[in-house]
Amino acid sequence: MDFLRPASWDEALAAKAEHPAAVPIAGGTDVMVEINFDHRRPKVLLDLNRIGELEQWEDGEHTVRLGASVPYSRIMAELRTRLPGLALASHTVASPQIRNRGGVGGNLGTASPAGDAHPALLAGGGEVEAVSVRGSRLIPIDDFYTGVKRNALAPDELIRAVHLKKATGPQAFSKVGTRNAMVIAVCAFGIALHPDTRTVRTGIGSAAPTPIRAKAAEEFLAAALDEGGLWEGRGALPPSVARQFADLVAGAANPIDDVRGTASYRRHALGVMARRTLGWTWQEYRGGDERNQSCA
Repeated sequence: MDFLRPASWDEALAAKAEHPAAVPIAGGTDVMVEINFDHRRPKVLLDLNRIGELEQWEDGEHTVRLGASVPYSRIMAELRTRLPGLALASHTVASPQIRNRGGVGGNLGTASPAGDAHPALLAGGGEVEAVSVRGSRLIPIDDFYTGVKRNALAPDELIRAVHLKKATGPQAFSKVGTRNAMVIAVCAFGIALHPDTRTVRTGIGSAAPTPIRAKAAEEFLAAALDEGGLWEGRGALPPSVARQFADLVAGAANPIDDVRGTASYRRHALGVMARRTLGWTWQEYRGGDERNQSCA
């Protein structure tokens, strides 16, 4: 196995162009596990740890440009108000040691449907900044996941950053696992209210071949809030609306039976998480002080 350690971003792009099959490694929290268990044996590893710009984030007027290697621990500490859904999801990532190393770029590169960041990224909305020696492009997060552990990156591209919309309303995240830490999600759900556009976005993890949105549920809830004058009035959410939203979220999933859970259980859990996270976000939107945005 060859090990490449570029000292700059330009050197990294040149190395990736010369070795398209090279596997990037930064935090290493996914790649090293696969290598250690002999599930993967890449011919070339491309170490990005010397490239400091990947560990920085920038505050724009309406967006945050999040470097691919900004660790989850810093997202939790520094971006809680700007990206609350992603900060909540970061809390559920493995252990403190892994949260100090792993970042969103690794989750995106691996593209596992069980990655903790994906539901929050889909719910919040944003774009992935992909770069090669040929230039750069922004890939909408909705178009990034193309299959089981597959993404829209070209062989010579690297993830430089993720451009995420700053929250304009409450966001929440919930995850079901066999324990509270060091666990792969049985299923996960994220929701974000976007009052500025009167829209709702969701994200579902570990319940389909790729991370997905529950678009029918989003459209139903946004229309119900609009028709009921709730965006402006901030009144109580009718229980029937919450139930229908939960049913639509569960119906959007396409889960399988595996060692972590059955398809039936995943659908049931998603409905419960959808109802709970909607309750948390709506209570916050109404100005309630008592809320619980921890994992279900």
